[in-house]
Amino acid sequence: MNILYVILLSVFSLIVLFLLTKLIGYRQMSEMSMFDYISGITIGSIAAEMATALDSSFLEPLTAMIVYGLITALLAFITSKNMKIRRFISGSPYILFNDGHLYEGNFKKGHIDLSEFLVQCRLNGFFDLKELQTAILEENGRISFLAKSENRPACPSDLNLTPEKEWLLPTYVMDGEILYENLLHSGKDEEWLKKQLSSHGCKRLSDVFLATGNQQNTLNVYLKNNRSGSSVIKE
Repeated sequence: MNILYVILLSVFSLIVLFLLTKLIGYRQMSEMSMFDYISGITIGSIAAEMATALDSSFLEPLTAMIVYGLITALLAFITSKNMKIRRFISGSPYILFNDGHLYEGNFKKGHIDLSEFLVQCRLNGFFDLKELQTAILEENGRISFLAKSENRPACPSDLNLTPEKEWLLPTYVMDGEILYENLLHSGKDEEWLKKQLSSHGCKRLSDVFLATGNQQNTLNVYLKNNRSGSSVIKE
C-alpha cells in the first residue's frame, strides 16, 4: 500500500511541477538567473519530499511548491516591467575583456577567475586573446564573445553577395502521420501532399518516416528504413 501511495504522489508531484513550469515560463530552463536556479532546486526538493512523505500530509509540501512557483512567476512579471528590480534580481552583464584590456574588477564582481575565463575562450575557439574584441559575462552566467572583424567568418555581405531569403521549413509528415496544422499554415492541402509523395515514388503514407518542405516549394521525403547497423562510427 505504501508503494502505491508513493507512486501516486510521485505522479501527482510531476504533474504539479509541469504546471508550475508552464506558469513560470521557459525562461526557467533556458535563461536561469541566480533566483531561478535557487527556486528550481527548492521546488524540485519539495516535490521529492512530497513524493516520499509517508508519515505526513502531502498538503504542506504541495502548498510550499505552489507558493515558490507563484513567487517566481510574480517576480518574473515584475522584473519584466521594472529595469531596476530586474537588475537587482537577475544581475547585470559585466564586460570581462574589451579591446585588448581585461577588467579585473568585473572578474571579481562576477565571481569568475581568470583560468575559468581562458577555458571558456578556448571552448569558443579563441586560443589567442588578440583575436578577441569583447567578452561579456551575461546575467545567466554564460560568456558572450565577439571576435575582431578581421578574425570573424566571412558572411555574404562581406563578399557583396545577396543570397535568397530562407524560410523556416515546415514538417508535413512525421512517422507516417500527417501534420494537418502545418499543411494549413503553409496554405497546402492533403491532395497536394499526396501528389508530392507520389512524385517521390511513395505509394503508402505509412512508409514515410519524415517529409518536410523546402525552398523550392516541394518536398524532401525520407522513407522508413528497416536496415540495421552500428550506432557507433568506427575509426
